[in-house]
Amino acid sequence: MNLFDRLFQTRIDRRVAEAQQELMERHCEEVQSVYEQMRGWRHDYKNHIAAMQASLRTGNTEALDRYLTELSADLSGVDTVVKTGNVMADAILNSKLSLARKREIACDVTAALPGKTPVTDVELCVILGNLLDNAIEACAAVADPSGRFLRVYIGRFKGQLYISVTNAMAGTPKKKGGTYATTKGENHGFGLKRIDRTVKKYGGYLNRQHEDGVFCTEVMLPLTDDS
Repeated sequence: MNLFDRLFQTRIDRRVAEAQQELMERHCEEVQSVYEQMRGWRHDYKNHIAAMQASLRTGNTEALDRYLTELSADLSGVDTVVKTGNVMADAILNSKLSLARKREIACDVTAALPGKTPVTDVELCVILGNLLDNAIEACAAVADPSGRFLRVYIGRFKGQLYISVTNAMAGTPKKKGGTYATTKGENHGFGLKRIDRTVKKYGGYLNRQHEDGVFCTEVMLPLTDDS
């Protein structure tokens, strides 16, 4: 590798690192927002109980039913719906799913992680965060909310950690040099490259494909015998 190539590669590595740092900071902010909502709801727990008890004492079942409906809707935005066995993955998944629900995206998630993953927690969160960011952005571009969906599957498959993210999309994704190209700015492009590099680093498998109105990304990473 000549000097020019080394300098170019150093610049690319630096930009990838900057994009990764930006992504992690955004993830942390999103997770913090979800947990602040949860703490706020817990803080108000006694007040909710008191309000419901007051309706019961006065026999106002209509008011109680209305209050419970509103409370259920409020709680659905902060409820932890995914428990994978990995705390950091749970935080990322649940914060992203909370964002998806706010954008009226129907979510179907099945996720379980082995005790020991083939990648570091940071690398795992970068993969999940990028995949879900891209999927949510694509779903949000679908004009009719009833057509927005996000399906996530994470689990073991033939000695591999298998991650699949399938989502609705509008239009047809662009390709550049045989690979899918981002339409959301340079840093998102580096996010895709970060996924590619991580999968390659661990000798894994990456597949992206699309058909009418649907995009799917599959990632497979080899598990060790003790995972």
